[in-house]
Amino acid sequence: MNTPALSRRRLLTATGALGIGALLTACGSDKKSDASEGGGSWTFKDDRGKVLKAGSTPKRIVAFVSTAAALHDYGISCTGVFGPSAPVNGKPSPQAGDLDVSRLTSVGQAWGEFSIEKYAALDPDLLISNMFPPPALWFVPEESVKKIEKLAPTLGIAGAHKSLLEPLKRYSELAESLGADLKAAKVTEAKARFERAEATLRKAAEKNRGLKVLAMSGDAQQMYTAVPDAYCDLNYFKDLGIEFVEGEKSDDWGFWEFLSWENADKYHADLIMIDNRSSAMPAKDLAKKPTWARLPAVKAGQTVPWAMEERYSYAGFAPVLEQLAAAVTRSKKLTP
Repeated sequence: MNTPALSRRRLLTATGALGIGALLTACGSDKKSDASEGGGSWTFKDDRGKVLKAGSTPKRIVAFVSTAAALHDYGISCTGVFGPSAPVNGKPSPQAGDLDVSRLTSVGQAWGEFSIEKYAALDPDLLISNMFPPPALWFVPEESVKKIEKLAPTLGIAGAHKSLLEPLKRYSELAESLGADLKAAKVTEAKARFERAEATLRKAAEKNRGLKVLAMSGDAQQMYTAVPDAYCDLNYFKDLGIEFVEGEKSDDWGFWEFLSWENADKYHADLIMIDNRSSAMPAKDLAKKPTWARLPAVKAGQTVPWAMEERYSYAGFAPVLEQLAAAVTRSKKLTP
């Protein structure tokens, strides 16, 4: 992720928390999630190894926008969100999935803009976010984390340096613990579509073996070439047979290789995946970079959006796999 690295921090006991949050605690137990324990009590072990417990299932949940979108796909509603949820060029934020964000309170759109006052006013039971990697919670500002964690316990799901299948599984487990019915038709149909898309992408990769794919992001100063194993989606796509350009690690977390725009042609790629987040450089600005415009894949129109912060649900990722499979199928191997 192209933001400053966050320091390690531990989950604080939720003393002084508002509402049901006062009933929640964090400990190091190895007990597994069990929504029915204790006659209606709730417990869940997050990806920091912290076990959260409550006398009843948390209801007033505030979550990172793509986290809230993933839970929504399972029928779990959130009270508030943080992170980029505003429309982009008149269209819904790609990170918001099927959420109607107009019905939710945002406590901060941009990095570092998390409003503790707005968050406290929501009387939260629980905060949930992704981690890239643990234990830092994505979009929870380091300078405010102690105050935030005193208002309500926090829960983190890891989304880096592993296969996509792991956070998909973890979010289904989390949703179930919060009351989702994993046998509901909407849920089972989404998973079946995902599995069909997985088979389609695997077949496309096999048929177009040798196609070189590069995933990237950019800003005014630099082009960021992804290190595929760091991203759970790219990691998973590799397992399905996609052959990625392997960027060299330039940052402490090992997500990117930083290239000046003069060196944007360091690697040859036949297909380029372009970061679709609102914080990334849009296509119209990329087109103004001469070295970008001269890349063989760009000249051939062989690009595809990269939903690098897509929600971790089968409903969210099925279209992503379908779109990538179509792009791989139509792309041709190009001369460097």
